[in-house]
Formats: sequence, C-alpha cells, structure tokens
Amino acid sequence: MHATIAGVLVGLLMPVALGERAEHRLHPYSAFVVVPLFALANAGVDLGVFDDAGSLAVAVFAGLVVGKLIGIAGAALLALRVGWGVLPEGVQRGELVGLAALGGIGFTVSLFIAELAFTDEALVNEAKVGIFAGSIVSGVLGAGLLAWRSSR
Repeated sequence: MHATIAGVLVGLLMPVALGERAEHRLHPYSAFVVVPLFALANAGVDLGVFDDAGSLAVAVFAGLVVGKLIGIAGAALLALRVGWGVLPEGVQRGELVGLAALGGIGFTVSLFIAELAFTDEALVNEAKVGIFAGSIVSGVLGAGLLAWRSSR
C-alpha cells in the first residue's frame, strides 16, 4: 500500500479528539524537523555546487527574495489602498513586508517548476541552489522583519 493512501486511511479512521491532540503534540517536530528535512532531501542539492553557482542561481535567488517580497507586499498594499481588501484584526500594514518576505520560502513548487523548465541536469542543479539559498534568506529576512516590527 502506498504511504499516501495509508495516511489518508489513518486520518479518516482516527477519532477527532485524538487527531487534534496528536496534531498539537507533533506539530513542532513536523514543522521544524520533518518538513525541512523533507525539503532538503527532495531538493537533492549537492552542496558543493555552491562553489560555482552562476547567473541562473542568482536569478532564482533574486526572484524568491526580492521578487516575492515586492510582488506580494505591493499587491496587498495596492488592494488596501483601492479598497479591495482589509487587513485582519490585529495586523498592521508594516507587518505586510515581513509576511511578504516569508512568501519567498518556496521549496516544493519551485523545485517542481525547475524540473519542468530545464532538461539539462546542470541547470536544474543550479536552479536548486538558488531555491535553497533564496528560501533560507527569505525565511530569515521575514522572521527578522516580523520580530523587529513586533518589538516596536
């Protein structure tokens, strides 16, 4: 039986109260250990590739760190300005930049697109380097901006 099917069956058969208790207990391990390890294993990046990362890695990195930040924050602020949206209660406009920076954490879809976009394995590996580095920097930048904002 495939692991995905087994997981769905276990989820369907588990009582709700037990499932919620298990979710709360396992969340820290899942979020901070399992998911990052899965992302690194799925990326399959040879960390020695960082030595000769070229323009593709830089472009992917810039797209995740700068492009996502400007695109998400800009679209959200524009929507607020023209009245197409409102911020949730307790969220301030200044926090949008930190949240937008977190949008650059993009392992799964980015890796999928890189595999589809390039047939040359060297280019796929270079894109993976940009994805790996961009996701780390986006996460640190977003967390830092939100921590700085909350301390004010």
